[in-house]
Amino acid sequence: MIARSKRYKNSLGDGLNESGQELGSAVSALSGFNKTKFDETVEVSFSLGVDPKQTSQAVRGTVNLPHGSGKEVKVLVFTENVEDAKSLGADYAGLEDLISKIKDGWLEFDVALSTTSAMKEVRSIARVLGPRGLMPTPKSGTVTDNLEEAINQVKAGRVEFKMDKTGSLAVVIGKRSFTNEQLEENARAALDAVANSRPEGYRGRFIKSMHISSTMSPSVRLDSSQYQ
Repeated sequence: MIARSKRYKNSLGDGLNESGQELGSAVSALSGFNKTKFDETVEVSFSLGVDPKQTSQAVRGTVNLPHGSGKEVKVLVFTENVEDAKSLGADYAGLEDLISKIKDGWLEFDVALSTTSAMKEVRSIARVLGPRGLMPTPKSGTVTDNLEEAINQVKAGRVEFKMDKTGSLAVVIGKRSFTNEQLEENARAALDAVANSRPEGYRGRFIKSMHISSTMSPSVRLDSSQYQ
């Protein structure tokens, strides 16, 4: 059995609606929980009705958070034009040298972008980056020749999400230090993005349940009825 802290148990006593709360009410409930000494990350988690074993029902996408994620994002760019990428805001840029470092276990970045021409070499580390959600793909907008736009979007708060093997996914929407209004607007953008990622032709109940929580808090169940 997982041992829960006194702070966590006190938060549980704040009255959670198990049937699901409207987003604004859920954010207010979250803000009322006891806080920790660090600025906790806030995320919305989803349990999806799709079959994760069917590749045709894979769910992934991106969302541009209106108020950013609150996190300083380290961006790596796979490209032959290293200086150009760095001048556009990339924290790391290169190709064969970065691929070699990653093969040796280096993964000190949050988002990987790649130019179209560099992808032939990048595919050699797909087994390393893929399981960690770091592999550049055209669908997620991380394979592009417009590096300026892609880097700016990531730095401004574009967040990528991907369903795991259990049919669940989570989207970071900010920090506990954000205002309720900022968290609500970011959460609504995330909810809309996930709802719009329904696989083509899928007819069942797409979103089974969804919750909002911070790093150390209990979760608050959200009303998912309008997203079916």
